[in-house]
Amino acid sequence: MHPQLTITPQTALIDVPRSITLRGLAPGQSVTLQTRTVRGPQVEWTSEARFVADAAGTVDLTRDAPLSGSYSGVAAMGLVWSQSPVTAGASREPFAAQPSTALTTQVRAVLNDAEVLTGDFVQQLAAEGVTRREIRDDGLTATLFTPATPGPHPVVMVLNGSGGGVNEPRAALYASRGYAALAVGYFKCEGRSDFISDTPLEYFETALQWIHRELHPKDGFVALSGQSRGGELVLLLGSLFPDLVKAVIGYVPGAVVHSAQNACNPATGRDGPAWIFRGQPLVNIWDHNRTASWDPWDNGPEPRRHTAAILTALQDPEAIERARIRVERIDGPVLLLSASDDGSWPSSLYSQMVKDHLAACKHPFPVEHHDWEGGGHAILFPYVPTTQLVYAHPVSKRLSTSGGTPAINAQADEQSWAAVQTFLAHATAAHAARR
Repeated sequence: MHPQLTITPQTALIDVPRSITLRGLAPGQSVTLQTRTVRGPQVEWTSEARFVADAAGTVDLTRDAPLSGSYSGVAAMGLVWSQSPVTAGASREPFAAQPSTALTTQVRAVLNDAEVLTGDFVQQLAAEGVTRREIRDDGLTATLFTPATPGPHPVVMVLNGSGGGVNEPRAALYASRGYAALAVGYFKCEGRSDFISDTPLEYFETALQWIHRELHPKDGFVALSGQSRGGELVLLLGSLFPDLVKAVIGYVPGAVVHSAQNACNPATGRDGPAWIFRGQPLVNIWDHNRTASWDPWDNGPEPRRHTAAILTALQDPEAIERARIRVERIDGPVLLLSASDDGSWPSSLYSQMVKDHLAACKHPFPVEHHDWEGGGHAILFPYVPTTQLVYAHPVSKRLSTSGGTPAINAQADEQSWAAVQTFLAHATAAHAARR
């Protein structure tokens, strides 16, 4: 039997793990598997790992750990999450130049006699029949992804973090799993400011009203999904607009209102407001805070951890209470996804603060908190590279670490997406039953 490289499924959604196997090798034969994917603005990401065939002459990545290479331990998709950019300092963006388009990964198996086997697999973000439409109504900068199945559909509004832009990849994947998804850009995108500073929350109220008016969500169900500053924002919007929001998903969220921080307009500074509501800036954790200091961030050891400065602000209980997001006003279930080694801000602590407060208030809906010990701030979804732990912030350009390790961050990516899908299934069913 000649050596064969098999990858199944060859084409599927990005959240589907692949089986990569080699057969027809000699027992104990060495083989090196290499991958190459073009991500971001035409940047190559690569990985490799060396394996030894078993007594039957096979290598199976769902079963076998590499002897050496980009990752260690048994991990069916280790060759994907352990990829790194070939060019130093290249974009850490793990998606394609057109962010909702498919990614093709080339796989090479180099045998110890220099024979090379090749194959590839395709990771789709949008399932067949999912449609994409840019929305510019009512002053919005957004992209709508609609499932291939007949509507009406439950709806998820997707918000990015302090990097700004429009989070099309997550919205495309939500639509592929049955939810109409509106990815809303609120800064650093067409027609919006380059900075998070002074963002009017009425903008999101307009987006929610547009969703209800134009999409007619199934059973009136609209969920919010946001990461980082977007995780802070979805809790905030759920508390301000409970009639328009029926579930909240916070990826590495904040429990308090923050200042503009690293995404600030230099003219108003990092201590200036991020959010404006009804013409007034919301009180943030840095306002009149007796213990807050940027020194651990400004002068801390490289790579710097933004969390170190945030923790100084959380030593003032009065400032916390003034800036606390009134999550008890949320009219629906809440899902919190965090990591204990979050270098950007203390998402584990923040999520526990939200959970504890909702428990104390006897919140009448389910509250889930999933926390990954040793994980970092960049919880995305399966299966994307997790190696770029140190990066320059997209707005401030300051170098920092998001924390965690590639292996644990990959685990968080996979398990968080499973938790989100289960949460939404339960939330939509419970909401329909209450109507």
